[in-house]
This record gives sequence, C-alpha cells and structure tokens, in this order.
Amino acid sequence: MEAIMDGTGAESSDGWTVRKIGVIGAGIVGVPMAALLAEAGVRIGTERPAPVVLIQRPSPTSDWKIEALNAGRSPIGGIEPDLDRIVRDTAAEGRLQASPDYAVIADADAVLVCVQTDKTGMGPDYGPLSGAVDALGAALARRQPGNPPLVVFESTLAPTTMSTWVTDRFVAFGLRDGREIHLAHSPNRVMPGRLVERIRGADKIAGAMNPEAGRRIQALYARLVTGGRLHLTDALSAEIIKTLENAYRDVRIAFSAEVARWCDAADVDFRRVRAAVNARLFREAGLPPDTAGAPTGLLTPTIGVGGHCLPKDGILLLWRLIESGADVSESLILEARRINDESPAATAARLEGLFGGLRNRTVALMGTAYRPDSEDTRNSPTLVLARVLRGMGSRVILHDPFVKPGDANLARSGFADHFTRNPEDAVGPAEIVIFCASHAAYQDLAADLARDRAAGKKLFDGCGLIDGREAGTDDVLRLGIGKGRREPDPAFLDFVLRSFRAMENGVANEVAGLIDFLNEKFVRDEANRADFGAVRRLAATCVTGCRIVDPAPVRDLPAHEGFALRLAARAQRASRLAEKKGTA
Repeated sequence: MEAIMDGTGAESSDGWTVRKIGVIGAGIVGVPMAALLAEAGVRIGTERPAPVVLIQRPSPTSDWKIEALNAGRSPIGGIEPDLDRIVRDTAAEGRLQASPDYAVIADADAVLVCVQTDKTGMGPDYGPLSGAVDALGAALARRQPGNPPLVVFESTLAPTTMSTWVTDRFVAFGLRDGREIHLAHSPNRVMPGRLVERIRGADKIAGAMNPEAGRRIQALYARLVTGGRLHLTDALSAEIIKTLENAYRDVRIAFSAEVARWCDAADVDFRRVRAAVNARLFREAGLPPDTAGAPTGLLTPTIGVGGHCLPKDGILLLWRLIESGADVSESLILEARRINDESPAATAARLEGLFGGLRNRTVALMGTAYRPDSEDTRNSPTLVLARVLRGMGSRVILHDPFVKPGDANLARSGFADHFTRNPEDAVGPAEIVIFCASHAAYQDLAADLARDRAAGKKLFDGCGLIDGREAGTDDVLRLGIGKGRREPDPAFLDFVLRSFRAMENGVANEVAGLIDFLNEKFVRDEANRADFGAVRRLAATCVTGCRIVDPAPVRDLPAHEGFALRLAARAQRASRLAEKKGTA
C-alpha cells in the first residue's frame, strides 16, 4: 500500500467524528503535536473544534509538566521557535489541556501515542510504552460502542512491533484492530530546535494497519502536515523506514569519523575532503551543490553521537534478525555504532596528543546537551567524554546555558556537582576549554578566548563551532576535529569516494536482506509486505538525507597507504559471504 497526499485534507469513509483528541507523552514529540492539533482546531464530522488533552504519567520528575502546560508554558527547553506562543495561546483558549488521568481520554476519537522507546541490550525496551498502552487500553475498553477511535503510534518501533506486540496488547483489552479500534504507525521526524518546523513542513510517513485507519490518518494529519506531504504505506514499511533513517545517518557519521581520524593523524584538512567528495557525490546524483548544513554525503564529525534515536535505532532495525540468532558479525550498521561509541575516547586521545598529559589539569566541557541550542542530554557524548577525562585524572567542569542543574541524565552521570550555567565559573579555572556543542551563545565566547592571549587557555573545537576558513575565522579555533593544515591529495580523495560507494552498497545489501527476512518470517498477507523499492523511495523523503542506493556486490576494498575504512571492509566481507551462500 502506498499513497501520497498533500495538505489539502480528506474525510474518512464511515462518517468518523472527532470530538476529542488525546496525546500521550509530554515530551519533544507529544507537546508540539498536541499544541499544533489544538491550534489547527480540528473539525471532522462536527462544527466544534476538537479539544486536545495531553496525558503525562504522574512521576516525581514529570508532574511539573502538567501544571506548566495548563498554565500555558511549554515544558520543552532550549530554543524552539513558535512553540511557546502556540502552547500559551491554545491553553488560554481552553483548546489544550494536560492531565495525568487516562480516563479523561476514554472518549477520545483519536489518540496519538508519543512515548519514547529505548533499547535494552540488543533489543527494544518497551517498558514506558507498555505502561501507556495498557492504561490506554483499559480506558478505551470502557467507552461506548460506535465511532471506533484511531490510535496512532508516533513512537519509534522495531519492525514487526505493530503487527505483533501492539496488536496483541490491545486484544487483551478486547480491542481488535479494524473493529473496536483502528491502528496506525506514523513515526515522528522531529528534531530539537525545529519541532514546529518539522511537523508542519516535513514529509511524513503513515503506516496503516487497515484501510480505514489509512483514511482516518489522512483526514487528521492533513491539519498538521501543511507544508509537506503525507505518504501512506503499511505499518511494517513505516517501522523499517523510521529506524533505517536514523541507522543510515549513524552509519554516515561513523564513516565521516573514520575519515576525520585519519585526517587528524596526518594533519589533513577534513573539511576540504568533505567539500570535494560531496561536490562529486552531489553532482553525480544531480543534487544541488553542498552547503554547510547539507545532510547528505559526508557529515561533520564531532566528539560523539548523542540523542535518543541514533544510538538505538540501528539495533531496533535489526532486532528480529538478531533475535533469530542470525550471524550479524559482519553487519555494517552495528559496526558503525561501535565506531561512534568510540568517539569520546578518540577525542580524549587526540587532546592528550595535542596538549600532553591531562592528569591534574582542569578541563572545561562547554555544551552538555547533545544538540546545539537544546537542553537535551540523552546519551550526550559530553557526559561520556567527562567520564573518560576523569578516568585520565583530569578535573572536569561542565557548562551549558540550557541544561537544568536538576537534569536527570546529568544526575545519573555523577557530574551534577561539577556543572554550572555560568560560563565564567567553567572557563575561569580551566586550562583547557573544549567546545562540545555548537550553541550560538558560544560563538562570541570562543572568539573572545582566542583573542585573549594573556589568558593562555588551550582551546579545542570538538563540534564544528567555527568551521569556516573565510575572514580569518580558521585561526579562532584551529585545533579541533578535522582541522588539519594540509590539503588532501587527489589519491586520498579518490580513496574516500570509492570507500563511500562501498559503504552505500553495503547498507543497501544489508537492508534488502533484512526486508526479505521480515517478509518471510512475519508477513501473512500481501498488503502488509514490505518492498525494498518502496522503502527506499519513502526513506528518501526524510530531510536527513536517507538516500539508499540499489543493492550491488562489493568485491574490492579501497585502500590508501595501507589504510582501509572499517565500514568498507565490512561491506566487502558481507558481500562475499552473501555471494558464497548464493552459490552454495
């Protein structure tokens, strides 16, 4: 099943009426989704705009969100253009409310489940999600018959979760898909700092479990996706696409990190490598010329990969394969995760190489959040780097203008007592200052520190804070990741390009094999069968640049001066194994 609609709207076929909308989870997905639905004033089958109730489970760390939302204050920190205004206005008008009680949405005609998921070991951790689904199931089981509600999962799910785990959980409450409820999976594509922009303007995937769910999600989401397109597909494909988008970005970051580490060792300017290789990649693909923020091709490596999605989604993508006991030792996706996990330690080794021993030296880590202008510390590589440096005997001070002193991840890291929101308290006693997140507020600070030669502080740009070479800015923070002084030679550029091609083919081969496995083991009807071509087309609609090539054998391993990239090597070995199995 694949259909595309623009933002013009559609009505469902069975006279569906939406008198109330429920949204579960007051996080970076649930809050903007609820606020934008309330602002849209959804009218489906009725003249009165449907009120939106946002459910936040009661807990010592989250109760404050309910009070804040009902007072018209967004609980999402950092810089989020337009979100504060929308929350304020819709709460004041009574169209947006928050509650800890699932009974309030028992009569909701549409419910969006926006609860984060995680991984445990090499599989999904649906602990918080199971609590939300069970509470929702109990509430919906008490509603009057008629007008079955649409339940949409915005959460990231491992492929096959909708057709197995989710469906079975609702059946336990007497709620069958296509009868008492209509299930769909529309995984979010939001990004901190651009929440409203992404929901309104980015293309969105919607995987329906049945045809009526598809019609209903089209009618509802037309009010949200006003600047992009809604792509209707099956639930399995939606699950694959979401996890693939993040897995492939994780792979490309790892590829860039490998190249940058070689460049740093050889004092080669990685930025020139990236510009030259991407220019050729884009030209061959018929894409516009590269810009600093382009999400395709080689990316800009930093001290590590953080956030909630990238560290887990490759594992979720491959979960059923791993669970089956299949040999994943040559998985390029899993190898990329290992490479990115190594980045904080690689950064610490780079610092030691530049500045000498770090024992008993005070190091300021500027930027505790994992993203620029965000308060989000989930899986922050800064916290990992802090642990590595402390293990090397350094005295570590962390700073961030957005992170709250009571941040849960900061507390769990053991560095809460070494954190400050005052930049002077961090920089003042430090001998070494490392910029870990490119908050806009750090631009002037970095320039000031670079000009203040008397301070004698050693500076390191670990996040591409100042990444240009124009107007002398290259001298501000010359020491950093990928900031070598030498021009790359043509042979090295050719090596990187050929390695990138091998990596691309390796990912395509791995994904194609996974889809074949899932179809064979878990798909019972043709309508819910995932197709590699459709997955590839829909993944390419993501703004992160998830462009998957056609599967192809990887027979040669590119090398330069005896050096080969680990990801290219994985791609080649996996391809050889597949060819041997095919001829056995």
